[in-house]
Amino acid sequence: MKDWNDRWSNINKYLDRSGPYTDPGFKPGEQVKSFLHEECKVLVIGAGGLGCELLKNLAMMGFKDIHVIDMDTIDVSNLNRQFLFRPEDINKSKAIAAAEFITKRVPGVKVTPYFGKIQDKDEEYYSQFKIIICGLDSVEARRWINATLVNLADMDYPETIKPLIDGGTEGFKGQARVILPGITACYECSLDMHTKPVSYPMCTIANTPRIPEHCIEYASVVEFPKAFPDRKVDTDSVEDLTWIYQCALNRANQFNIEGVTYQLTQGVVKHIIPSIASTNAIIAAACANEAFKIATNCTSYLNNYFMYMGDNGIYTHTFELDKKDNCPVCGFEQIQMTINPKLKLKDFIQMLMDKPNISIKKPSLATPSKALYMQAPKNLEMATRPNLEKTLDELVDESEEVVVTDPSLPISMHIGFTYSLDEKIVDDVVNA
Repeated sequence: MKDWNDRWSNINKYLDRSGPYTDPGFKPGEQVKSFLHEECKVLVIGAGGLGCELLKNLAMMGFKDIHVIDMDTIDVSNLNRQFLFRPEDINKSKAIAAAEFITKRVPGVKVTPYFGKIQDKDEEYYSQFKIIICGLDSVEARRWINATLVNLADMDYPETIKPLIDGGTEGFKGQARVILPGITACYECSLDMHTKPVSYPMCTIANTPRIPEHCIEYASVVEFPKAFPDRKVDTDSVEDLTWIYQCALNRANQFNIEGVTYQLTQGVVKHIIPSIASTNAIIAAACANEAFKIATNCTSYLNNYFMYMGDNGIYTHTFELDKKDNCPVCGFEQIQMTINPKLKLKDFIQMLMDKPNISIKKPSLATPSKALYMQAPKNLEMATRPNLEKTLDELVDESEEVVVTDPSLPISMHIGFTYSLDEKIVDDVVNA
């Protein structure tokens, strides 16, 4: 559809002329407007509370080629804040329903949906976009797309650097950030800043549960491993969450506790903090503004972290998050560790899982010559399981490199060892 006269008059006020706050490289005129409307293909990951706001904002700001990915379907509980959806949309794909709404409501804007996981797409798919914006509630998904874009970036070819704008909310708090893969701090650099999930004492959930969350946690960490000893809970599996919900409901009935629902079960198992519409709107607006600034170069974009704390009044704060040299995703190619050679492999794996700057869940380890421990397939896991009780010096020479892979990341980490028998030594992760 052809634009009518003055359709973008408000937007053009920023694009038709320079001003005291415009970026030195900004060139006003028809070329930048044409790029915004016709060439700037944008991907929105997530069509929930943040995603709905983002899609609306981007469409109204002049972005006409928008893609959206979401693996969830619409639940009745979404309708109070995810305003693109209606009661008749319940059980439909969020991505498809949101795309249909925007396409119908904003003439000339094309929104292409994908109902599925971001992991279903490859680097070629992500390389087609100029900007990628995340409106996710999953740390694992953020880490995956961050690592994918860092891996895609080649400093010799600027067009391979895909700006990633990440938004997130927790109740009345929120953040927006701009990540330039390979240049600025990436998402992995800030993992140790995350709020630790709420945990409940085992003695309480096992013996004297008092609230619905105790019953859900008991079903998740006690009953599920008993019923399924060979695997962990898949937080994205409807079957797993339904099993936990039913188990928690039965336990709640035993202790006369009310309030166990499927939605609450999702929140406890996935550590989701309830979303608030006003916070979503503020953070989505901040993310959309950054996308507009990056696309048009009309003013400097955020450098690089914006925080909103609505529980302390309307308070915002910005700062520059520094890139970490020892980041396993955007740092140097090899991580060097000084470590006791008598450490058992199983303890080393647990140490990797506990380190906030690595933060992996199901690592598989190998050297160039042999597999140390593989999580899958089952026959390989069984074949390498005896290595868990062996010490590092039995398995790895000091000159060898250990390659670590994990389902949560699309890249591998390379670790080099320096052995030391000093009892006071604390494993020191530095760059090689």
